[in-house]
Amino acid sequence: MDGFQKRKEQKKRNILEAAQQLFMIYGVQKVSIAEIAKKANVSQVTIYNYFENKHTLINEVFIYYVDEALKEFETTVFSDAPFPEKIKKLIFAKKRVANEIHQEFYEYLMNEYSTEGNYIERVYEEKAVPYFTHLFNEGKKEGYLNPELSHEAILFYLKMLSEYIQREDVYRHILPLTEDITRIFFYGIMDQH
Repeated sequence: MDGFQKRKEQKKRNILEAAQQLFMIYGVQKVSIAEIAKKANVSQVTIYNYFENKHTLINEVFIYYVDEALKEFETTVFSDAPFPEKIKKLIFAKKRVANEIHQEFYEYLMNEYSTEGNYIERVYEEKAVPYFTHLFNEGKKEGYLNPELSHEAILFYLKMLSEYIQREDVYRHILPLTEDITRIFFYGIMDQH
């Protein structure tokens, strides 16, 4: 990639990051292209050179957000940290996101997630499931997970949870519960002492 192409990609990434940060704080509707341009230190025309309209930008931010979350998940799963630390980091990440994300942006993400053949579902199937499988294998190997539990049962449970939270009546109320749901998944409902 030549210098011009690198600068072009960096500028696009700056716009996506600026938009994501603003959407996380203020939601999607209240943020203007002018505000995104100011935060990204570019002109509004530059934004329209990269993105056809605000709707296109929102969709690109959505994909960017999912990709960045996947990278963070991948880094945690394949790190040298002990298994319990990885789980704590995953739970903490869920809590941090739940505390930082604007309800409207979250609902937009979940609404996109509930459409047939959506980007999150494809990423989940192609990337997240293998990462979870790696994590489960590690947990079993190190003696932290019940070796009698089949991967199929664990993945079935994840899929069941995933499909349930795609329902609008559920995802509108689930954000404050994400930390607890993640904790229940990894630790069950028994008190840990």
